[in-house]
Amino acid sequence: MHQIKTYYKIVRSTLLQYLPRGHLAAAAALSVGLVVVLGSEHQTNSEIASIPSQNIPGLEIQGVDTQATPIAVPAVETIIQTIAATPELTKPQQAPQDLSPQWKEFTVQNGDNLSILFKRAGLNDRTIYELFSDAKDAKDLRNIRPGQKMEFLVENGQLQGLNYIVNELNSLKFTRGAKGFTAKQTALKPDVKYAFRQASIDSSLYMAGKRAGMPSTLTMELANIFGWDIDFALDIQKGDSFKVMYEEQHLNGKKIGTGKIMAAEFTNGGKTFKAVRYTDKDGSSNYYTPDGRGMHKAFLRTPIEFARISSHFSLGRKHPVLHIIRAHKGTDYAAARGTPIRSTGNGKIAFAGRKNGFGNTVIIQHGQGIETLYGHMNGFAKGMRSGARVSQGDVIGYVGSTGLASGPHLHYEFHVNGQVRNPVTVPLPKSIGIEKTEVARFNETTRPLIAKLDQYKSASRLAVAKSGSSNN
Repeated sequence: MHQIKTYYKIVRSTLLQYLPRGHLAAAAALSVGLVVVLGSEHQTNSEIASIPSQNIPGLEIQGVDTQATPIAVPAVETIIQTIAATPELTKPQQAPQDLSPQWKEFTVQNGDNLSILFKRAGLNDRTIYELFSDAKDAKDLRNIRPGQKMEFLVENGQLQGLNYIVNELNSLKFTRGAKGFTAKQTALKPDVKYAFRQASIDSSLYMAGKRAGMPSTLTMELANIFGWDIDFALDIQKGDSFKVMYEEQHLNGKKIGTGKIMAAEFTNGGKTFKAVRYTDKDGSSNYYTPDGRGMHKAFLRTPIEFARISSHFSLGRKHPVLHIIRAHKGTDYAAARGTPIRSTGNGKIAFAGRKNGFGNTVIIQHGQGIETLYGHMNGFAKGMRSGARVSQGDVIGYVGSTGLASGPHLHYEFHVNGQVRNPVTVPLPKSIGIEKTEVARFNETTRPLIAKLDQYKSASRLAVAKSGSSNN
């Protein structure tokens, strides 16, 4: 038995030489099992070898009779091989760590600016300057709004990539290359479907729209469409009703937004009005009756809100600067410098620039021989240039005193077939209808929309139909 204990020490010492520390616990367990096996005098095993203890090289055993009868013990090499070949005793392989830089996402909060967002990403204002210097599209980053997301890829404190997620459809990605940053815009195209809503009015249009599940913005758009025919503050009665067909935007099977009203019907006091949206060949969109008449008045009476008339239309007025009798072929609206000036109707800009005594001037052609002029502007609104399309109410410039002007005001002229008219008294057309050259295209585009609206009868469910080609 003494020899057994001694051999146990031999095995332990040998295992310490052959095995890493991670296997020591397993080796100890096998050694204990070995002692149990050796304690049985009758057990035999084909893997047991008769080796004298003194034959183990490099081992000197003190106090052991080396001439004693050899004992049957497992070969040390066999034990080591057995342990190494046992899967559960092998140290598990660890997956290599991914040391590559990772994208970090930040959501724009109220009060955030680029400097704050870059600081959160561990970057400084110098990186912003570098980005703006390399990529002209970086100017779009000035338009960040709360709720939008920005993703940063930073390596060793240096910006490698930036992804500005404008919305679910549009994003702008910047990537660092050998020659600086480059930009790539991505615009996903959603699936557009037509959705329907209808309701009867018990108290107000707003409550009826809410009950029908319409977004409040859509309810307001409905009121604007029929606002020239119905006074929604005074004319609405219990029992009035509406029916609306509008666009819904879907991406990967998920609804992501609400588009424009494509066709609508409103019954007020027993009288029914219908409207359909149409985009002409020049890209201008408006609402019309099914027979092509415009739904709203063609012109606003005044181009400036909260302004007073400082000089009326007159053919014999004394000029305040030249001090001579000179026809005043328009109306002057006195207002504070910088007051917004609105286009009084839909049209196309024929001129935007400096024009003699009018100073900074915009001239708009509206069709049907009508043209309007806006003079003495302090400056132009963004995008105002010859050929640009404008809609009624769009801001086109700001009140100033450029040209021959004694003080800040707007000079406004109204021309019909080349003849100047008094803007205050000229009869304004109720609406501008479809041009004769557009009638066939208008009918082809809008009649299917009106037919879809007429087919929808259910008052209790939402129907969704795939849209065809949309021309809005």
